[in-house]
Amino acid sequence: MIHSMTAFARHEMQADWGSAQWEIRSVNQRYLETFFRLPEQFRSLETKLRETLRQQLHRGKVEVNLRFHANEAVSELNINQALASQLINHANALQSQASHAQLNIMDVLRWPGVMDTPQADLDAVQTDLMAGFQLTMNDFLASRGREGNSMNELIQTRLEQISQHVATVRQHLPIAMQWQRERILTRLQDIKAEMDQSRLEQEMAFLAQKSDVAEELDRLDAHIKETRHTLKKGGACGRRLDFMMQEFNREANTLSSKSISTDITNAAVELKVLIEQMREQIQNIE
Repeated sequence: MIHSMTAFARHEMQADWGSAQWEIRSVNQRYLETFFRLPEQFRSLETKLRETLRQQLHRGKVEVNLRFHANEAVSELNINQALASQLINHANALQSQASHAQLNIMDVLRWPGVMDTPQADLDAVQTDLMAGFQLTMNDFLASRGREGNSMNELIQTRLEQISQHVATVRQHLPIAMQWQRERILTRLQDIKAEMDQSRLEQEMAFLAQKSDVAEELDRLDAHIKETRHTLKKGGACGRRLDFMMQEFNREANTLSSKSISTDITNAAVELKVLIEQMREQIQNIE
């Protein structure tokens, strides 16, 4: 199964501690890049989230966003009264020595250990949030899979059309080669050119070899087979498929340069159009 690099998922949570909303979105990228927007109190989750993404994704620019709203009862902070009293007493004692100094109660509250959230409650919230993230991740992966299936169907359709064009050119090739031979012989007769018969046959053989596109058609068939095999195998195959599109283009260009009839030229143009359509889809495959 192949996966798209473009996807979006959202999951909302409700609990005793409040509510939260996870969002995961991604777009195509050559490598895997992860970005996180988390409330400050949950920054410690970033390492776990990054590792989870790296275990399940290979390519794409992925953005993870968490919105958190705590209930008022839960968001109340505990104040260490004993520590706060000590700080105030020491501050008042120092203030007597520096009359111009003023005690700022906010500085006291900011002192480490004076005001905090119970650690046990925070751990429980983080556990719930990670469970919610995994649900969001499941929806996100399912979305990438559905988009990948759609692209797979489109690419398979284009491969079938390419195969049909290759068969048409292969069927038309002997007729085109015979027509080319007769056209050259007619021109030689018209100008009454005197040429050694053996030399003429050599020139005709050289021309036939130069105009023969059977090898290019065989390689196109091989590329079709390999692309289908890669799609069936699935996984992170985007880079390999992109390489296959380069090979397709190379054969289509050679076919066009060797064209000796309008039918072959038209087929080469159609091949290039189909290859470009596949390439646009493959840019989004993981």
